[in-house]
Amino acid sequence: MPSQRLTFFLIAASCAGLLAVALYMQEVMELNPCYLCIVQRVFVIVTGVLALLAGLHNPGVVGRRIYSGLGALTALGGAGFAIRQLWLQSLPADQVPACGPPAEYLFDALPLADALGMLLRGDGNCAEVQWTLFGISIPGWTLMAFVALSAIYLWQLGRAARQPGQRAPTV
Repeated sequence: MPSQRLTFFLIAASCAGLLAVALYMQEVMELNPCYLCIVQRVFVIVTGVLALLAGLHNPGVVGRRIYSGLGALTALGGAGFAIRQLWLQSLPADQVPACGPPAEYLFDALPLADALGMLLRGDGNCAEVQWTLFGISIPGWTLMAFVALSAIYLWQLGRAARQPGQRAPTV
């Protein structure tokens, strides 16, 4: 079983890989990210940075609990936005919200709170399915990644609760 420190580094590397795929899809495949895609990227970044910090810091039990708990929360938060986008994609065409302006325009033209609110709600662009693999759209794959990341963080949280050398309780 990998050490807790190595596991944190593996989480960080996984998040870096997810971002590399997102940038490849954006730059090479020319798939433009919608508002919710951008928000999900932020959650991947935060989830990965927490893991990187935990790996570099190599904290004691309390610190590992804090990093693991925060990491699980950020991954679950990202999963929530992926679910929101999947819901938008499942709507009939007549119920899809109207498409909004580009994110850059939102931040230039609106107060920060209003721009962030629009970004977090998503719009009609978020309902468009631009790419699938095995019939699963990008937010579906992202949701699976967030679920896996949160599961690993929760596993880390359980490991942090035990002292080194201590066996897991049997049921």
